Amino acid sequence: MQIISDWVEPRSRVLDLGCGRGVLLESLVQSKDVFAVGVDMDFDKISACIRRGITAYQGDMMGFMRAFPAGHFDRVICSRTLEEVGDPAAIIAEALRVGRALTVGFVNYGYWKNRIDAFLHGRKPRNAVFTTEWFESRPSNPVSVADFEHFCAVKGIRPIRRALLRGDWKTPCRLRANVFAGYALYDLAKAK
Repeated sequence: MQIISDWVEPRSRVLDLGCGRGVLLESLVQSKDVFAVGVDMDFDKISACIRRGITAYQGDMMGFMRAFPAGHFDRVICSRTLEEVGDPAAIIAEALRVGRALTVGFVNYGYWKNRIDAFLHGRKPRNAVFTTEWFESRPSNPVSVADFEHFCAVKGIRPIRRALLRGDWKTPCRLRANVFAGYALYDLAKAK
């Protein structure tokens, strides 16, 4: 949350796709005085946002974004969201249309502990991040750092900056991120 907060400008308009219970947005409202809007499919999570005083919409994020003109939001945030949607490329494209900047955060499926777990057990990794069985679980779109950077290159999306964190999600990862980063954050813009 600290890295995302550092990337958000004070008094900006922020849209959080897959906002969950609104913890990040509440923090941004308090620390950066942003105008915050969240979108999530889960009614209980939207109710939690409202209890926090966060404006939130329950429903389809694509339909919600289509209601706004290009560049309406200063920043769109997708933190641990793209792994759970049916068409992540479409979500990213629409988020880049409706927002001037897009922050994407995801668990690196290529992280060495996930690789070892899959290799040794021949099954979907189960750990503190991936806690569920494959048949009751998300992510439906596991992504690695290498996958995401390839996607950006293919789609002509320009990473402005990135933060790659080790398995503790705090310490910067400076070596072979696709293997040693547990979590990745990217700040994206449309290629010019």
